[in-house]
Amino acid sequence: MSLPVTAAIIGLTLAFSSCAAESPSPPTANDLASRLSALRQDGASYVRLRMEIKGSTKETLQLQIKERRTKDSSEVVYQVLYPKEWKGESVLLRKIGNHPASGSVFVPPNTLRPIDDLKEPLFCSDLSYEDVVENFFAWDQQAIVGTEKVDGVTCPILESKPGKDERSIYGSVRSWIDVRRLVPLRVEKYASSGQLLRRIATTRVVADAGHHIPADLTVGGARPDSSTLLDGSRIRHNVTYTDRDFTVEGLKEIATPRRSPD
Repeated sequence: MSLPVTAAIIGLTLAFSSCAAESPSPPTANDLASRLSALRQDGASYVRLRMEIKGSTKETLQLQIKERRTKDSSEVVYQVLYPKEWKGESVLLRKIGNHPASGSVFVPPNTLRPIDDLKEPLFCSDLSYEDVVENFFAWDQQAIVGTEKVDGVTCPILESKPGKDERSIYGSVRSWIDVRRLVPLRVEKYASSGQLLRRIATTRVVADAGHHIPADLTVGGARPDSSTLLDGSRIRHNVTYTDRDFTVEGLKEIATPRRSPD
């Protein structure tokens, strides 16, 4: 789904890059959410990702992800580089303010369709389209609802709920945060009924130039006997995109971004 492992994950998910926490006192819910949201709204980035889908059949995809995220908008493009039979299949998602996300799917050579349901899976994985574009850390309602150890780290549990003017397929999201590294070690997404819909676990965190990055993620819960593994092999910020990169026409072209001048 900012969920940022961030994304793209998801979005999702690989967007959960972070700097070490500086405050010695326990953060409030709003402060913690604000800091995580700011990390998700980190401008332009590029990710190379391996996605391994394990279910009734097994599929491994190599993807490239282009993102432009600001305080008021998120634009995300996912494009398949491998295997050959999937190459060029692309997804464009855009979310402006509190409006519902919208997007399109392109399948070579010339099939284009709008995304009508954000609950649909991304490339048959356990992630939905919503997972890779939304930023639940920016929702109005944030609360710390407990603490729990995850992999030996004591984590405050941050519960995020959309406000009345915010649209999401989820009723709430709970995140177990490693405060020192500002990395969500576990994320659980629930329906309005309270049913658990998805669980995202960070299985490996690496340090890179003063940042901590979830290198490996596991997504489950969306379907029985199915899970998706995500491995971000290359993550770059300081890149340059044009507006065309985030259009339907841009979906039909597979190109890597240029580095921004220093």
